[in-house]
Amino acid sequence: MPGDAKTQTIGFLGFGEAGLAFARGLMGDNPGLSICAYDIKTDHPATRPAMLDRMAAQGVRAHERAGDLAGCDLVFSLVTADQAGAAAGALALADLAGVSVLDCNSCAPETKRANAALINAAGGTYLDMAVMAPVHPRLHRTPCLLSGANATALAARLNGLSMATQVAGDAVGLASTRKMVRSIMVKGIEALTVECMLAARKAGVEEAVLASLADTFPGINWAERAPYMIERAITHGTRRAAEMDEVAKTVRDLGLAATMAEATATRQRDTGALGLNADAIGAGDLAALTDAMLAAIKAGKA
Repeated sequence: MPGDAKTQTIGFLGFGEAGLAFARGLMGDNPGLSICAYDIKTDHPATRPAMLDRMAAQGVRAHERAGDLAGCDLVFSLVTADQAGAAAGALALADLAGVSVLDCNSCAPETKRANAALINAAGGTYLDMAVMAPVHPRLHRTPCLLSGANATALAARLNGLSMATQVAGDAVGLASTRKMVRSIMVKGIEALTVECMLAARKAGVEEAVLASLADTFPGINWAERAPYMIERAITHGTRRAAEMDEVAKTVRDLGLAATMAEATATRQRDTGALGLNADAIGAGDLAALTDAMLAAIKAGKA
C-alpha cells in the first residue's frame, strides 16, 4: 500500500446504501482519495443506468468487473449477505497481490473464513469487518470492528481516513461473531415491533399498546421508535432476512437452536416482500405504515 493513507485508491465491491455512504464520507474527509466501484447491477440493462448515475454523482469511477478492483489498495466488499461468497469468488479471479480486502458483509464466521480462503489464495490480504450500526447519519464514521492477521495495521490506516474502527482480534471470524450475535437482538426487535404493531393496528389497540410499552420501557420513545423500526424492515427486509439466515447459521454452529433468528428471518423476508415504499407512505407515520402493510397482506403480496 502507499505510505500516505490520504492518497490511496479505494474500491467498492457493491455500491448500495452502505457503499454509497462510506464513499461519500471518505471523499468528504479525504479530498485526494481516488475511489472506484463495481456493482452487479451494472450488468443488467434495467438497473445499469441508475447505478452508473449513482457512482458518477459521487465522483466514483465505475468498473465493469469485480476483478478490475485488483488495482486498488483497499477494497470494501459491501454486498448482500447471500452474495458475499459469490462476490469474494469473483474478486479472487484476479491477482490480488498487495490488495487488502475488507469483507463488511453480514455473514456467519464460517462464511467469512471461506471467503478469506478465496481472497488469500489469490494473493490478497483478507480482513473480517463488521459494521456495527446504521450507516446514516455517520457515514464512514460508523463504528466498525476488524479482525484478521493484519487487523491492527489496517485499523490504523482506516482511522487515518477518519473511520471509526476497533480491532476485535487477529483471527477471521471474531468481528463477525459479535455482529451476528448482536443482530439476534437488533433485527429481532424490529421483527417483533412489526408483528406487534400490525396486530395492534388490526385490533384497534395501538395507542394503548404504545402507552403500555412506554410505561414498561420508559427509556424508549415507542411512538417514534416503532415507525422507524417498521420503516427499516419495509425498506431493508429482504437484505435483513439474508443477514438473519447467516445469524441462524452462526447460532447453529455454536450448537444452539436458532429459533428466534429463524423466525426473525421469516418476518423480515415477508415484510420486504410486500414491495412497499416507506418514504412514499410516510416513514414516521405509524398508522399509515401499518395500514399499508395490512392492505398489502390482504392483497396477498406476501
